[in-house]
This record gives sequence, structure tokens and C-alpha cells, in this order.
Amino acid sequence: MFDILVEYFQEYYYWLLSLHIISVISWMAGMFYLPRLYVYHTRLESGSDASEMFKEMERKLLRYIINPAMCATWLFGLALSFGQDSWNAGGWFYIKFSAVIILSGFHGYLSKWRKEFMRDENTHSEKFYRMMNEVPTVLMMIIVFMVFLKPFQ
Repeated sequence: MFDILVEYFQEYYYWLLSLHIISVISWMAGMFYLPRLYVYHTRLESGSDASEMFKEMERKLLRYIINPAMCATWLFGLALSFGQDSWNAGGWFYIKFSAVIILSGFHGYLSKWRKEFMRDENTHSEKFYRMMNEVPTVLMMIIVFMVFLKPFQ
């Protein structure tokens, strides 16, 4: 059964790769934008019309773009990894995979912080969210360098 799946993933490699790249771009766009929304949201008075608008924007961005894009990224990425036997590709793959796990964890923190904003219980500063806005960039750079340079083979 597993061999049939691997063969299927290999046959549709470029379709899977294209869908994976589209998913990654969508996920990363949201991961760059949501912390930036939090930066601006910290400047607003709780309960104000603007704050309520930001809550809605953050909720929709997470629910309709970031969450589905992350799930699709994982789905197509795992299919590619099994189809190309990446699990035996060397250290570069495990560094990349670890960075994706950390990025997924950061995604979880973004969700947690959104819920805090929804309850008007945000405890973080504008400066905090400015720093957090850089986390996806650093992780993306690690992931891209590992995929294309493939060090530690």
C-alpha cells in the first residue's frame, strides 16, 4: 500500500510541488501580515470601533487564509517528502522540517494572541509584536536555504 502511495506522489510530483508552493506563499503572506495587524491593534482603545474592526480582520485572516494554507502546506509537503524519500536526504531536511514545526508553533501563538485581543486581554506591547513580526522571516530564510542549498547531506 505504501509503495502505491509513493508511486502516486512521484507521478504527480510537479502538481504537488505547485500546490505546495501556492500554499506556502499563502501561509507566509498571512504569517507576515497578522503580527503587523497586532502592532497596529495595540495602538487602539479596547472596545473602540477600530479595535472591533481589527478583531474581525484578524479572525478572518486566520480562519480563512492562514489556517487552511498551513494545512495545505503540511498536506502537500508531506506528500512530497514521502514521494521523494526526503526522510533519508540528510541533515538539511531535518533542519528544514524543524523550522516548519517551529513556524507551526508560532502560528499557534498567533492564534492565542488573537484570542487575547478578542477578549480585550492583550498584555503585549507594540514593540513585542514588532519583534514577533520578524520570526516568520527568519524561519522562512532557514527553510528556503535548506531546500535550495541542501547543506549537511
